[in-house]
Amino acid sequence: MALLRALLRTARMARNTSRLAVGLPADDEVLLDAPDDRLGPALVSAGRGEYGAAAKLLATTRESAEWENRDRYTVRLAAFARSRPEWFDAWCSVSPHDPDALLVKAELAVCRGWESPARAELLRQVGPLISAAAAGDPRDPVPWRIALDHARGTNARHTEFELLWAEAVRRSSHHYGCHVSALQYLSAAWYGSHRECFDFAERAAQDALPGSLVQALPVRAAFAHLTEGGGAAVPRGRLDAAADLAIALSEEYADGDPWPAEVRNLLVYVLVRLERWEDALRELRRIGPYATSFPWDRVSGDPLGQFLVLRDGIRLEVASRRPLRARGRDLPHPRSGRGGRTGSGDH
Repeated sequence: MALLRALLRTARMARNTSRLAVGLPADDEVLLDAPDDRLGPALVSAGRGEYGAAAKLLATTRESAEWENRDRYTVRLAAFARSRPEWFDAWCSVSPHDPDALLVKAELAVCRGWESPARAELLRQVGPLISAAAAGDPRDPVPWRIALDHARGTNARHTEFELLWAEAVRRSSHHYGCHVSALQYLSAAWYGSHRECFDFAERAAQDALPGSLVQALPVRAAFAHLTEGGGAAVPRGRLDAAADLAIALSEEYADGDPWPAEVRNLLVYVLVRLERWEDALRELRRIGPYATSFPWDRVSGDPLGQFLVLRDGIRLEVASRRPLRARGRDLPHPRSGRGGRTGSGDH
């Protein structure tokens, strides 16, 4: 009987796996941490040693209060400055008081401090840089997200963290980056617990605006639980509910949209750990070519390779569970650019 089951599984995989590739880009078309149309030219310009495009991009986000974009772009520009510092050094030399340069400088200093064995000591020296960035534009929540990360690394007590959190949400009550930083502080790996982490995530998601990535906080809490050996501290039903909420959020965005790519990659990881293979495959189609380092860099030194290997593994798992004679509803459906199934009006 065991041999028969193995043969049936192999036959299903052979018959169904190629069909399940429909809607998935080829391996060589998948990109890791691909920049969007605004950040890409700034990075290219920085690669030539020129800072003007990056300065203009961040100035635009500040002037138009695009705080979510500003946060993402700051993180990416600081990461680029770590490996290619010439353009950033020139920017700081010419405009040492530029609020956008100060913001990148603070992010860069915190990232460098996190890598040192003397992390807490080095991060404490970074405090004045964060204060300077916060003074650059009193409306900006991004320096306060950096301050929250900084507090976690300097072993700040809950009372100090709560003061920083209040400053952050006063500037932007639904800022995703600040919520992620708070969630990390409250995780069992740092200064909270799995239950505390989930409670915070679920409350924030419930209060989030429609389409806000804050609704993905519970699935980030689920990821922390699954990767930090949470055991039975959080029941399975709570993990599934977090995944379901993230799936609903993902469905609000078009397939192949780079904006929710990290959330979708994270969701795939959680769905795989929950052995929800069909849901994971549907999410892979929504991801399209946009792989992200997180969460795959948490489990492999080759995040893109890990993503591609897992993508194949998901197809094999789904294929092995499909009947040998696939019915119409078992086959993948073409999807419209809006992320839903193609209707008659899409042709």
